[in-house]
Amino acid sequence: MSLLEVRNLRKSYGALKVTDDLDLSVEEGELHAIIGPNGAGKSTLIAQLSGQSGSDGGSVRFDGTEMMGRAMHRRVRAGMSRSFQITSILPGFTALENVASAVQARSGSSFRFFSPVAEESALNDQALAALDRVGIADRAFFNAGSLSHGEKRQLELAIALATRPRLLLLDEPLAGTSGAEADRLVEVMRGLKGAVTLVLIEHDMDAVFALADRISVLVYGRIIATGTPDQIRDDPQVRAAYLGEEEGT
Repeated sequence: MSLLEVRNLRKSYGALKVTDDLDLSVEEGELHAIIGPNGAGKSTLIAQLSGQSGSDGGSVRFDGTEMMGRAMHRRVRAGMSRSFQITSILPGFTALENVASAVQARSGSSFRFFSPVAEESALNDQALAALDRVGIADRAFFNAGSLSHGEKRQLELAIALATRPRLLLLDEPLAGTSGAEADRLVEVMRGLKGAVTLVLIEHDMDAVFALADRISVLVYGRIIATGTPDQIRDDPQVRAAYLGEEEGT
């Protein structure tokens, strides 16, 4: 049984089918990338899987349990977490406070940003471990707003990891990063492989083909192919629909 099994997932905006009877299976421990042209429905799919956005029909089963109808926080509690395409940190608080608050939320407590968080050594220890895992433990006491763009992306990953996910949904983590920042994030994701199941939406094809165990290609709301990087690179349908366009730009 796959860790994540999606069957006949559907979502429309009026006459526009954004997710069109989509099927997807993600195996535990793999890094599964989803690629496709702009407007293919990739970010909408992540929103549906995470519970941020509702669906019109279909099934999303995580570790054998149906997730359809469950709110986002309940999916996080079940072990599904996500990072966001748009920077979503709290800039006026330290990196440590941002992550400690995620640890706190995972435990079922309400968010508290001031002295209660600072006084909880257990929260801080777990938060520091998450920051270390993504390579920015030395930025723990810096205000999040003062971090570089790439460091903010690393912080977003640390916040997601603080929820102790079995499945982590990553929506364009390299967007807006410099070459050096992207290289650091690729190394972070490579270090997470195997320990956490990863679903990656990303436009950087070099990163995708370097990291992914399997790749699914999404075009007009449907998965048209799934396979290893070599299988996807050599698939004539994929090259015609997407990769040929990318290589020509």
